[in-house]
Amino acid sequence: MSPTPPGKTRERIYRFVQERLLRGAAPTIREIQGAFGFSALETARAHLMALVAEGRLVHEPGRARGYRLPFHRRGRGASGGEAEMRLVPLLGRVQAGALSMATEHLEAWVAVQTRRARDELFALRVRGESMTGAGILPGDIVIVRRQPVAESGEIVVALAGDEATVKTLRRGARGRMELHPANPAFDVLVFPAGDLVLLGKVIEVRRYLDAEIVEAAADF
Repeated sequence: MSPTPPGKTRERIYRFVQERLLRGAAPTIREIQGAFGFSALETARAHLMALVAEGRLVHEPGRARGYRLPFHRRGRGASGGEAEMRLVPLLGRVQAGALSMATEHLEAWVAVQTRRARDELFALRVRGESMTGAGILPGDIVIVRRQPVAESGEIVVALAGDEATVKTLRRGARGRMELHPANPAFDVLVFPAGDLVLLGKVIEVRRYLDAEIVEAAADF
């Protein structure tokens, strides 16, 4: 059997990397070597750098999973503006239960099709079960639009002191801000006016059924 032409192999590698990126985590060079049966690590690296030279991938030096997709335009938004595929940062975890420490630790990049600038969005991984009634489960990833205000009834990521949580915002009497769970086993969190800082509004929830993808994203 004749060997596969380099162009076809490179296309397969591109599709492999693209699929992994869109699911939350780029493969390492060694993973590509194993997936395609290359005897030498440099063969996988050469294909990746060729894809970078062609403009199909972007390389971020110094990272084990340092390849990402360029920001190509991909269709039109609901209002008719151009929508683009952007990679937004997955910044650690947020508690859906009791409050937990907010973190800016970068875990991975998540692909989102949007008309907004990349710095307007971030993603967080959910822990806890207080929002299960709203379909937000432990391990889910929420896509959040950065904004300091939200309407009553919207699901938000809120910061109180150094702790963050995801809940439904309600406005109570005397200007109080209430964070309501979607699980009767959890209590409503109530804050005096001015004591609650909103980090943003949850605009999308993602769930990965393949545990290996979730673990890979954490190592990105």
